[in-house]
Amino acid sequence: MTSPIIDFLLTRNSAPIPELRAPAPSDAEIATILAAASRVPDHGRLEPWRFILYRGDVRVEIGQKLADLAERREGPLPEGRRNQELARFSRAPLVIGVVSSPKDHPKIPEWEMFLSGGMAAMNLITAANALGYGTNMITNWYSDCEEGRALLGLAPHERVVGFVHIGSYDGAGQERQRPDVAKLYADYAGPWEG
Repeated sequence: MTSPIIDFLLTRNSAPIPELRAPAPSDAEIATILAAASRVPDHGRLEPWRFILYRGDVRVEIGQKLADLAERREGPLPEGRRNQELARFSRAPLVIGVVSSPKDHPKIPEWEMFLSGGMAAMNLITAANALGYGTNMITNWYSDCEEGRALLGLAPHERVVGFVHIGSYDGAGQERQRPDVAKLYADYAGPWEG
């Protein structure tokens, strides 16, 4: 038995960010993508994630702020590196930040909430791909930097799950070697004995 959904999942891959171009998803398509992203396991229905859209001129402004932050942290940047920082969010027409926003809960650990955010990111990517768009998710240095997270719109208690770059893409994506799945699972054999 075959399934078009399984066929789609077995051929999904990431597009090179510099090759993502306009048009980006429409507002209606973004609403659909985010609705699909939100249909993930969420113990306690806490919604421990949220999404930030970076589009239009904001992408260029973010690049300027990241370049300035990198220079404050590292000193004067070589031209190539500065240009790299300037273009961080403007290479694709739309970037959606998937943000882990944990809630206080006496029984649900924060790591479980972060995993729910990861699932939301994967659903977001899959939904965008299903609508015909190319995607690529990255984090980068500014995700691990308190100042970087703040300038990207995150609250102090929040962390970056990933920045999903989305745009039109005509290529097939670069196929890479995938794991040998047979080496990744085994039937249960009892408690771990180290």
